Amino acid sequence: MKPQQSKTDWTRVKRETKQGAPIPFDPAVAPYDPNDEAAVAAFFAKAKIIRRRGAQKSPLKVPTTIRFDPDVLAAMKATGRGWQTRVNDLLREWLKTHSA
Repeated sequence: MKPQQSKTDWTRVKRETKQGAPIPFDPAVAPYDPNDEAAVAAFFAKAKIIRRRGAQKSPLKVPTTIRFDPDVLAAMKATGRGWQTRVNDLLREWLKTHSA
């Protein structure tokens, strides 16, 4: 998979900051110094890009609230990302053999 290139216009960002003033940096909370171009490049070279789906034009799913026993919920979440889809699939299979 080819790494995604940044769409940020860094030249514009630098030009529009207060007279090129450095970005405030607190090493206690920041993973790198944003004023150090080498540190920024090193940080993003190791970054993993995660694509998230945006808002749907017409949502197909209906948000709801459901209560599970703690052990059932823990077991489903332990299966990893997509656990809600798997719960939906399990319920769909159950409905095939039971009247709605």
